[in-house]
Amino acid sequence: MCGICGFYTKNEYDPSVVKTMNDSLMYRGPDDSGEIIYRDASGHQIAMGHRRLSVMDLSPKGHQPMVSGDPKVTIVFNGEIYNFKEIRSELVLSGMEFVSECDTEVVLKAYIAYGTECFTRFNGMFAMAIYDESSGDIILARDRMGVKPLYFYEDESSFAWASELKPIMLYPGFNKELRTDVLARYFCYDYICSPDTIFEHTYKVEPGHFIIYHDGKSTDYVYWDLAEKLEEGLKRQYKTFEEAKSATLALIEDSVKRRMVADVPVGTFLSGGIDSTVVTALAQKNTSHPVKTFTIGFETQDENEAMYAREVAGALGTDHTELYIGERELLDLLTDLPVYYDEPFADQSELPTMLVSKLARQDVTVVLSGDGGDELYCGYPAYDWLYMGQRLDFAASAAYGLGGRYWGRKLPNIMYSFILNRDVRYKTQFIEDAKVRCMDDMLVNSYMNPKFEFEADMPARNWQIRRMLVDMRSYLPDEIMCKTDRATMKYSLEARNPLLDYRLVEDSFRIPHEYKYHHRDKKHILKSIAYDLADRSLLDRPKQGFGVPLTQWLRTYLKDDLEMFLNEEKLTKQGLFDPGVMRGLADGLEKSDKTIYSTLLWAFYVFERWYQLYIEDLW
Repeated sequence: MCGICGFYTKNEYDPSVVKTMNDSLMYRGPDDSGEIIYRDASGHQIAMGHRRLSVMDLSPKGHQPMVSGDPKVTIVFNGEIYNFKEIRSELVLSGMEFVSECDTEVVLKAYIAYGTECFTRFNGMFAMAIYDESSGDIILARDRMGVKPLYFYEDESSFAWASELKPIMLYPGFNKELRTDVLARYFCYDYICSPDTIFEHTYKVEPGHFIIYHDGKSTDYVYWDLAEKLEEGLKRQYKTFEEAKSATLALIEDSVKRRMVADVPVGTFLSGGIDSTVVTALAQKNTSHPVKTFTIGFETQDENEAMYAREVAGALGTDHTELYIGERELLDLLTDLPVYYDEPFADQSELPTMLVSKLARQDVTVVLSGDGGDELYCGYPAYDWLYMGQRLDFAASAAYGLGGRYWGRKLPNIMYSFILNRDVRYKTQFIEDAKVRCMDDMLVNSYMNPKFEFEADMPARNWQIRRMLVDMRSYLPDEIMCKTDRATMKYSLEARNPLLDYRLVEDSFRIPHEYKYHHRDKKHILKSIAYDLADRSLLDRPKQGFGVPLTQWLRTYLKDDLEMFLNEEKLTKQGLFDPGVMRGLADGLEKSDKTIYSTLLWAFYVFERWYQLYIEDLW
């Protein structure tokens, strides 16, 4: 696991620029670093930087940037390729020679052998930049599920890229111009969905895509598409539950085995829930010693899952470590948020995820996570609302026709959203409507439609299936994976996600939906697998989140900071938010426990801390 950066420019910059950019990612790769600068045929600079966290082949032979012989190709690579040995064997048979045991050299020579088609051969998580001297191309590529991040900036004379925004902000040619039209989407979802970012002319490479920058212009290509894979899967559905269950278990077990291969210690995050239990049980099954497992618990009992994780760890025989934390440990991390999440990001579980990452890093360098189970196997509570929403849509349509768009305002938000949900392009996104309705009042500038247009391209009539695809395309890479990447990398810890093996994703589309959502039982097939691996009595309980008491914090610990950010004069000068509306949200928080007040104000608080650090300190 590493950090990468680089740039192409028609200008002349001091060679120290790429080192400065690279050093801003030191925590992503503390074991080694390297930079290289070229000039193309026109005399323009191409610079590449890499920070290394050594996980495979710890020797200097894995140093990056890595350069091939003839033709000259240079790569900086972040991630892991889990099938690199198979690809290497194939390349050796074709006559290629290798000097290291690392996957980076395999990626480099696979590109030389297969060109950009090589991305379809990789089973792994990756973000990479390749400079091909013979063609003059700079190629950026991101893994299918967007596990690893990759940003780029482009203007008339420059092209810059990095694992995070910080190095790009340090690039001398970067124009730090705020993109205000994405703010509605940020406040609606707590993150900014790829390909957009908070800055103009700055983008995320989308999952399953690669970018070719040539002759001053970038072109986007798709090498793996969720909707296409769903259609393929629907044509090859499993005939029986047992057939689907057996195939799913075999794939998960193989995925876990592949992700346990490392030259450093490996452990797992264990919450005691279905997903992490399946991953941990299969990790323990495939090793001869107790797997190290890690959990944090909250001192407040109603927010504590650690007791369940302890029971599961005991049943599985793992070497378990747990840490109980209070609010102070969480609050102490607030100043770190904009440093490590260098784009506005308001998922409250980022704080406990940082702490469990810090705990794990004391004993291991690699950790397996259960992320992805909810999206693949229909696990989120919101999917229940979608089930009901689709079945009541005819009634909601009738209510709309009878003037429900007016009198429905007196109903609870979710029921009013049912009634207003008449646009066929966004049928599964009514859950966010309460926040969407706040955008017109909160934001001063014009903004894009917060809802995701790509839902219309999802080939599924079932609302749950459509929303699962929307979540795989947006929430999973841009919130869940972003949260995990930044939290683990803060402590130089590599997180691997067995349930996001692309083979499992594709195979999940072959599973009939009633095997996933069976008589209102979410994740039915994955639960069946889990019950075979651990005692059912340890796992049968309601799903709990990994959150923090936002309402209480905003009323107490964070109240002074929030009041500072709500200053009418400063907000007017900033020119982004309506001061009166924001004051109204704060007053509403004092009088009501409605979630919308705390979530919007928390997103506002996080944004202003980010703005204060990176744009302008108005306070």
